[in-house]
Order: sequence, then C-alpha cells, then structure tokens
Amino acid sequence: MSDRDAALAAVQAALAAEHAAVYGYGIVGGRIGTELRKEAREAYDAHRARRDALARTVRDLNGEPEPAQAAYALPFTVPDGDAAIRLAAELEDRVAGVYADLVRAGEGARRREAADALREAAVRSARWRGSGVAFPGLAEHAETPQKR
Repeated sequence: MSDRDAALAAVQAALAAEHAAVYGYGIVGGRIGTELRKEAREAYDAHRARRDALARTVRDLNGEPEPAQAAYALPFTVPDGDAAIRLAAELEDRVAGVYADLVRAGEGARRREAADALREAAVRSARWRGSGVAFPGLAEHAETPQKR
C-alpha cells in the first residue's frame, strides 16, 4: 500500500468515526439533562466541523468521501442521562483511537490536525467521564476500569 493510500484509508476511517460521533451525539442530546446540553451541543458541533474538514481532505487525496450510514449501532442502550454521559465518553474514546491512527499515518499539517483532534477528543472524554486515561486513543495502553 502506498503512503497516499495509507493516508487516505486513515482519513476515511476518521471520517467514518466522525459520522458515527455526530449520530451518537444526536442520541446524547436527546437523553442528557439540561445542565449538560450546552456541552453536548458544543461536542456535536465540533464533530460536525471535523467531519466536514475530513470530507474535504478525502477529496484532496483524490478519494470519494464515505457517506454517513442511516443509523449506527450503539455500544449499549441509552435510556437516560447517565447512560448518555457514558455514551458521550465512549464516542470520544472511539474518535481518539482513529485520530491516533491518523497521527501515525499522517505527515505535516495533516499529522498536526489529527493530533489536535486527538487532544480535543481526550479532553472531552475526560470531562464526560470525570477522569482521563494515560494514553488517549491507544487502546492497547488504556487501563480497563475495575468493577467494584
């Protein structure tokens, strides 16, 4: 696989993750309490902006942006605000993972943009969760929380 093909595949994966995050934040916004609705809206808007920028990047790499799916499977049911908060943190963790891959595959400005997106996702995840992880975006280094 050429460097351009690898970069395109990583950008497409990030685009797919952003599509899923936008969808997921639609669920979060409908279930979260009013005190956190502004934060959820800001995250939704940030993911929409990243999604649109990634679609432009795919075109710049002579690719065709993958369209959003009609719906996405959620990792768990989201019946209330507490579950919505957990979903928001999970969405950010998943986005951070694909941006970590894009950092590895990217160069120059694309790598910097991916690193910025990874940082933003990690900060949002920590805010939703109330704590952060040592290596955001790197599942192989993340500690699995112990159940009590």
